[in-house]
Amino acid sequence: MIVHRAWRILGSASLLMLALGGLHLAVAAPPPSPAAVEVKIDNFSFAPAALVVQAGTKVTWVNHDDIPHTVVSTDNDKTFKSKVLDTDEKFTYVFAKPGRYPYFCSVHPKMTGEVVVK
Repeated sequence: MIVHRAWRILGSASLLMLALGGLHLAVAAPPPSPAAVEVKIDNFSFAPAALVVQAGTKVTWVNHDDIPHTVVSTDNDKTFKSKVLDTDEKFTYVFAKPGRYPYFCSVHPKMTGEVVVK
């Protein structure tokens, strides 16, 4: 009787292990990190001057010119505005919402660019 009971317990344990082995636990993957794009400031221009990105993209402007520049959105709210960037300084902005974001250098207003967010 004891042996029979032991086999039943072992059999039940084996069935339980088989059942659990077939279970796949869903583990949430970490959210993807936002994409990153770099815009070079050099020779009095932004390169690329026109950029199309997905919402959530982090855009970094890097001044490779020998003179200071800024990055300022042209909208009334000044959605983004850098400080004056000396050589090799950077400014980063994350574009969270879709839309068109024209910008310019406030030191050299003929320098313009645009980010389009999808």
